[in-house]
Amino acid sequence: MLTKEKAKEILSNFPQKNILVVGDLILDKYLWGEVERISPEAPVPVVDVKKETVNLGGACNVAWNLSTLDVKTTIAGVVGKDENAKILKNLLDEKDINTILIEDENRPTTEKTRVIAVSQQLIRIDKESKEKLNDEVRNKLIKELETQAKNFDAVIISDYGKGVISRQVIEVFLNKDIPVFVDPKPSNFEFYKDITIMTPNRKEAYELVKAEKDTPLEEVGKTIMEKLNLKNLLITLGGEGMALFTEDKITKIPAKARKVFDVTGAGDTVISVLTACRVSGANWEESAILANLAGGWVVGEIGTVAIDRETLISLVP
Repeated sequence: MLTKEKAKEILSNFPQKNILVVGDLILDKYLWGEVERISPEAPVPVVDVKKETVNLGGACNVAWNLSTLDVKTTIAGVVGKDENAKILKNLLDEKDINTILIEDENRPTTEKTRVIAVSQQLIRIDKESKEKLNDEVRNKLIKELETQAKNFDAVIISDYGKGVISRQVIEVFLNKDIPVFVDPKPSNFEFYKDITIMTPNRKEAYELVKAEKDTPLEEVGKTIMEKLNLKNLLITLGGEGMALFTEDKITKIPAKARKVFDVTGAGDTVISVLTACRVSGANWEESAILANLAGGWVVGEIGTVAIDRETLISLVP
């Protein structure tokens, strides 16, 4: 049983920890407006935009979550040679996140634009490249990671399938015995062998092993662990909470969500809190419980948000 006192003890260690996030960097743009009529041109709502905001998305959201929890945070990834890269860099600087950014003039900085009205997301517009990095850019990234890897207590691989993550990137950290926490992309299944833990949602878990919908979750989890040689696995189950698989048991952790407004970034919050707790002295079950509480809080907020230590402690019963 995780007590509030134990949670405080774990979270008090966060400022002494140094965590690296490697993955696909995304700039989230939001158009906030009102809908009062349907377009005469097509049966779609007309959004009267009242304001525009930008935020950290993808792997950047993972880093933002860590920084908000007072963890020393560095993010590594690839950006385009464009205005969005400058905006992203400024946002990261504002959040006290250190950066290892490799420029690739042949690809855009990934941008996701969400149109929101009446507290609901109406549409999302993506500008991105999903091509694998070319040899020159990939080698630059790996060289930087190899140089700096020893400085970190753990690395989070935030794989959104935009071409940045490869087996070579992950092996940089495996070869140096640095704990590797992965938020996976099912199409990159083969990259994740021998990592410390991964955190797929239910849909991703079933896709990872191409399981039928009626396959028991326990069987899916064990298959993933066997195929990837994992000792730990955390499957998030939305409104049903989480299932934590370790070598000797499966632990179900019930959901703690408030009313769900927006699931954007919830997985980023879960892996951020899980990693920070684990390297700060928590066992796997304690880490998962705190990650579950944080994820439940985040889905009750609109848009991409990050949770701080005080709020997280307040959620512990």
